[in-house]
Amino acid sequence: MRTFRGGLLIGLAIAVVVAIGAIIYEFYDTRTLRRTVRRGEVLCGVNAGLPGFSIPDDKGNWTGFDVDFCRAVAAAIFDDPKKTKFVPLDASERFTELQKRKIDILSRNSTWSMARETRYDLYFPAVAYYDGQGFMLPGSRKVDSALDLNGSKVCVQANTTTALNLVDYFRANNMKFEEVKLPKLDDVVKAYNEGKCDTLTADVSQLYALRLNMAKPGDHAILPDVISKEPLAPVVRQRDDDWMMIVKWTLYAMINAEELGITSKNIDEALKSKKPDVMRLVGNEGNYGEQLGLPKDWAVRIIRHVGNYGEIYDRNIGSESRLQIPRGMNQLWSAGGIQYAPPIR
Repeated sequence: MRTFRGGLLIGLAIAVVVAIGAIIYEFYDTRTLRRTVRRGEVLCGVNAGLPGFSIPDDKGNWTGFDVDFCRAVAAAIFDDPKKTKFVPLDASERFTELQKRKIDILSRNSTWSMARETRYDLYFPAVAYYDGQGFMLPGSRKVDSALDLNGSKVCVQANTTTALNLVDYFRANNMKFEEVKLPKLDDVVKAYNEGKCDTLTADVSQLYALRLNMAKPGDHAILPDVISKEPLAPVVRQRDDDWMMIVKWTLYAMINAEELGITSKNIDEALKSKKPDVMRLVGNEGNYGEQLGLPKDWAVRIIRHVGNYGEIYDRNIGSESRLQIPRGMNQLWSAGGIQYAPPIR
């Protein structure tokens, strides 16, 4: 009897240890890819409505640069960019919703910083868009430089790096300003339109988008000054390296495709190429897709369904869009910009 009881206690102890280990393992290994495949769609957190980046039409169809990135991830996994569900998130909730696993990836004009990675236990795998903070104001103010904004009343969204940068800029330049800080971007824009402030600050890309929705866009000027570094990147949870690798290399595949001249229109020709770099990208040489846990044609799926980096940029925010934002720093490194992807091999 004593032996039986001893064995029972040992067995219970082992079971408890195994159960605790499973809980710990699940906490540290979120297995997002496995859950995404089982669910059959990628849950993507996006801005509730930012023209050019993420905005729904009256039928609920989403478009934008950030939207297309999520569709590219879905294309790599499912060979179907439509297997994506978009979850609109406010700035104040975007990181916590990702932490709670309400979404698989955050693709929502979010600045990569060390403080955010450490505070929220998140990863920013790669920079999708190099941006910087700027200022918009009525053209009637006749201001040409941010250094002439002394004494301005500035509208800014709370709980953002934008609000912190604003204070730093005016303090560093020994200028005074009155801050009108509001929780939601819609409230910030409304306050600006109602004349409760004479200047609006946000990322430059965001200012271009917001200006489109003004009653008279031409009456508002965006100053040339850029007062901060705002590397905008997709965001995933830490301790989920398989998923992070897929997100990171989805972006790099699109950048490498543009550099190699591979587009959604000539992808079939690229599949016949004998150039080593092209062959590796399209899966005709090596097992690079399998190393990501994806099929060998993972990059082909992305390019065929969504396009390369330049195509996504141009149609959403660049030369083919209403925003007409110059590529600037987001040009490829070989074309004078700083957008750069590591090689496949």
